[in-house]
Amino acid sequence: VQLVESGGGLVQAGGSLRLSCAASGFTFSDYAIGWFRQAPGKEREGVSHISRRDGSTYYSDSVKGRFTISSDNAKNTVYLQMNSLKPEDTAVYYCAAGLGGWWPSQYDYWGQGTQVTVSS
Repeated sequence: VQLVESGGGLVQAGGSLRLSCAASGFTFSDYAIGWFRQAPGKEREGVSHISRRDGSTYYSDSVKGRFTISSDNAKNTVYLQMNSLKPEDTAVYYCAAGLGGWWPSQYDYWGQGTQVTVSS
């Protein structure tokens, strides 16, 4: 089982990035996929997740209206489109596969993370 994130980088405030999470080794559509982030000195927090049952999407209040999660089951890939980025979005972003929800404990598989840095 493997999850590989890509698409992170350095961007100015107000800019955009699209993160990708490519999955292999398991039946992708059987799992909810979540995006989490962790800034230095802070706990890992849920950003967004997409349901395995009906594809419903969920966003934290801090990113609602700016980030969009989507899934391409044919490619076993989930995306996180991040617009209007703010310096406080700076963190390592992780994707995870599991039951779904806002808590890291609800996920079984994790990627290695990709750094997102937003300059002011």
